[in-house]
Amino acid sequence: MKTRTPISIYILVTIGLTIMAFEMFAHNSGYFSSPFFWVLMLIAIILLLIMNSIGDLIENQNFSKLSDEEKAQYLKDKNTPYFQKLWNSAFKKQSATEEKDILIDHGFDGITELDNSLPKWWIGLFYFGCIFCAVYLTAFAFTDYAHPEAELNSETKTMLASIAEFEKTAPQVTLETAKYSADNIAEGQELFKTNCVTCHGDNGKGGIGPNLTDTHWINIKQKSLFKNVIWMLENGSPNNPTMRPFIKEGTITGRDAEKIAAYVYHINQETPSVTPAQGGAEPQGEQVKWENGNE
Repeated sequence: MKTRTPISIYILVTIGLTIMAFEMFAHNSGYFSSPFFWVLMLIAIILLLIMNSIGDLIENQNFSKLSDEEKAQYLKDKNTPYFQKLWNSAFKKQSATEEKDILIDHGFDGITELDNSLPKWWIGLFYFGCIFCAVYLTAFAFTDYAHPEAELNSETKTMLASIAEFEKTAPQVTLETAKYSADNIAEGQELFKTNCVTCHGDNGKGGIGPNLTDTHWINIKQKSLFKNVIWMLENGSPNNPTMRPFIKEGTITGRDAEKIAAYVYHINQETPSVTPAQGGAEPQGEQVKWENGNE
């Protein structure tokens, strides 16, 4: 009669598999604070204890049917620690007598081999791997678990929500408080594509509207290019109604205007101008030399 695996091992394995399943199928990692998770764990442990009690009854019944010699051997095996048994099954070398019992002789080729049983830890890892693969593939196929796109969308939504929450309480950006930052160029480019590219063309090279990369400007309302762009976005062009007051209309916010102005400053002051020979619009307005850099 073989000794049974301790109930503690079953409990640890059950807890591990349950956590793995929740990690794969739960929508978020807050399941540890969920009463459902702990009730489920409690029910599973109670069922394992009941199973162990039934196993004790069956074990006692079978033990009573053993001979004295078998009882002694069984008690000896039972007193050996569980992990010691695992170690022995993996690394303990059998005696010469035991080798004879498991020796296989091919006969025709003179080769002999030992018919050793696979170690229990190896078998356990093999079955665990099979179960893990089945659960993982199921989660991957039917849930968002381990999908890079789903994870990216989730993180993007969280990021956008945090930005929206920040902008609710953040002070509004005005012409007086706006500050240039190179970190705003990338976002400013995206906002420019959404709101300005129809008239001013790709990369501000001009089209219906003037070329924003050269040194000529129609409306000069501020001493610095950065602040002049924000003024135009807030008030629109006195000369052309097509250039609307985006901020006053509510199309963009002051913070958006700050980012667009950073991008326009970048393409005007930090990159070469797009000349008419390169597809840019002809200069319009008067030539201007901006003061105060990007302040």
